[in-house]
Amino acid sequence: MLGKGIIKGMAETARNFLGSYVSAERLTTVQYPEQRIPQIEKARQFPFLVFDGDDPMKGLRCVACQICEKECPPKCIYIVKSKDKRVDYKGQMQLYPATFDIDLSVCMSCQICVEVCPFESIKMDTAYELSTTDRFGGLMVNKHQLAKSNEHYRHIHPTDAAASDAALAVEVAKAQAKAKADIEAKAKAAAEAKAKAAVITPVAPKPVAAT
Repeated sequence: MLGKGIIKGMAETARNFLGSYVSAERLTTVQYPEQRIPQIEKARQFPFLVFDGDDPMKGLRCVACQICEKECPPKCIYIVKSKDKRVDYKGQMQLYPATFDIDLSVCMSCQICVEVCPFESIKMDTAYELSTTDRFGGLMVNKHQLAKSNEHYRHIHPTDAAASDAALAVEVAKAQAKAKADIEAKAKAAAEAKAKAAVITPVAPKPVAAT
């Protein structure tokens, strides 16, 4: 029949429209801010920096490699490397960001910074209530504001955080195995050098009696 598809489409539209007033599954409007819709795990807003332990600055995973700064499409990430090094989560001496700023007024939430980071140090947050009366300075956030614990990451993105923790555990195990192998190699080399020195130690000549 001519127009049968149109009638079916209008019926489906009417069903969805009326259902949005009575069906709990279709009620998309809540009385915000008193009521809030739970964030889904894949939700993302703006980046944050992950830290391990209790000290946000000492525990930052970021080593100021500047890959995220270079790959950021709107160029809203600003990093300055430190002049000294400190021990990272793998027990290795690494640089750290003396400055790490993100201009949220420019950030497009593309997540490219997360994808290119080789240290699992920058992730996407789900916080969206970031309005401010200061259009420029208020949306320029520094590393102290960006630093959030790994527990926070596990809370908002449990699946991704579990994969991240597993990857870091592998890296830590590799670093520890390498450090142990280096210590054993040095100890072996020192023992061999000592044994060799003992073998080739010259014997003092006996004194010749005077005639």
